[in-house]
Amino acid sequence: MKYNNAETLEELLKKVSSALSEYVSYSQAGGAKVLDQMPASSLAKDLNVNELVKDGGLLQGEALQNFLQSYLAHSQHMHHPHYIGHQVAVPHIGSGVADLIHGVINNPMAIYEMGPSGAVIEKTMINWLLKQVGWYHADDISDLGHDPHHGAGVFTHGGSMANLTALLAARAAIAPEAWTEGAPSDLVIIGSSVWHYSISRAMSIMGMPQDSFYTADVDQNDVITAAGIEQAIARARTNGKRVMAVIVNACTTSTGLYDPIEEIATICNRESIWLHVDGAHGAAALLSEADRHLMKGVEMADSVIWDMHKMLRTSTLCAVVLYKNAEHMAATFQQKGSYIFHEKEAVGFDLISYSLECTKSAMATKLFWILAIEGEQGLADYVSHQYAITKEFYKLISETADFTCPYTPESNILCFVYTDISEEQDKGAFQLRLRNALVNEGHYYITSCDFRGTTHLRLTVMNDLTSGQHILGLLDAIRRIAESIKSSSPKS
Repeated sequence: MKYNNAETLEELLKKVSSALSEYVSYSQAGGAKVLDQMPASSLAKDLNVNELVKDGGLLQGEALQNFLQSYLAHSQHMHHPHYIGHQVAVPHIGSGVADLIHGVINNPMAIYEMGPSGAVIEKTMINWLLKQVGWYHADDISDLGHDPHHGAGVFTHGGSMANLTALLAARAAIAPEAWTEGAPSDLVIIGSSVWHYSISRAMSIMGMPQDSFYTADVDQNDVITAAGIEQAIARARTNGKRVMAVIVNACTTSTGLYDPIEEIATICNRESIWLHVDGAHGAAALLSEADRHLMKGVEMADSVIWDMHKMLRTSTLCAVVLYKNAEHMAATFQQKGSYIFHEKEAVGFDLISYSLECTKSAMATKLFWILAIEGEQGLADYVSHQYAITKEFYKLISETADFTCPYTPESNILCFVYTDISEEQDKGAFQLRLRNALVNEGHYYITSCDFRGTTHLRLTVMNDLTSGQHILGLLDAIRRIAESIKSSSPKS
């Protein structure tokens, strides 16, 4: 392969980095559409996919420039201040550099000898994250020796895999025979009706039927209640079931509201039940002095998941599962593979025994690069700012006559509704039409969700450049679209 050499890499990186720099600058300035969609078949032609795959030639003439121009123009512009959509990070440039390094050197570091540097970074980042939760008690996170007083953890490719891994650990704790004999039929999981869909998937993968999930009562904002947990435990035991785990949301995906961790942890500790905290998005509050109270009691849990590619600004994928007790992590998997799992004189340590993945990218380096550039306080300031400014947006929207918010936000997620519609119109269906039309225009990107039985518009304020002026512009755009919808609707 004549192009696979250092000289080509250097030349290629010059062109790609120039295009990306222009892309980030243009996006941050709000100069482009946040999303410029075209039909998939048309985009494939614009990208010249068929010819490039068949004949190559990307590095010849203007092919690379043309490809990058089309690819970037029709991407989701995460750096745009009008990106206020899904819980996906506006990635820090340091994370992108880490991705580049891993892509070139390709060190799958689940086995130490295959990626020593990446493995060391992962262990130190695990210690740093454990320290935030309260499960690492030393000052030096680079102390990689085993200490039974510390927790443990492993990075995974996404929060769904982290949730599955944590639930496998919970199963191993209550039914260690499940690995060889299969999942016992009397195990159940307790949580709220607004659990993340990855929990349902994990249960199916583990061989647990969906009726093994016992729903606990929630309040009007879909926040789980301590009384609901107690009642669900009693109901399970009356039915002859053993509670494998209780799951709490920190925070709920749709609303960004937190379950009362400390109250539920007190119940679980009293009843000797595994407590799992799905902190994929909201565990980031641990970094913010103003918002840390939302995670109060997390140190009483048994496991926590945390997605770095949400509020800690890494690119996808980068998630972690953390355990209070290191022995629980060690007992999660039981497997033999003589070419990997063998006795050896090792310089370092292998992580492969603790994760579902046999091959793991050096995910933790992405978090490390951000911290190494910004420092702990820089990352904490970002989280604090996103949470605080969302409360400002809540006030701004709530004080506007034709919009309403159903709750005060606790995180950087906020639901709201456009209200200036007639009683004959379906309020939820109208919000969905508003959202779809807005996204098709491409100047703003928001999402929607079901809450209190109807569709709401939804903001996730991920970009630190998004300001009150951008929100006012969004509201004006919604009003304009609403008027267009109403004028085109048939008169009764």
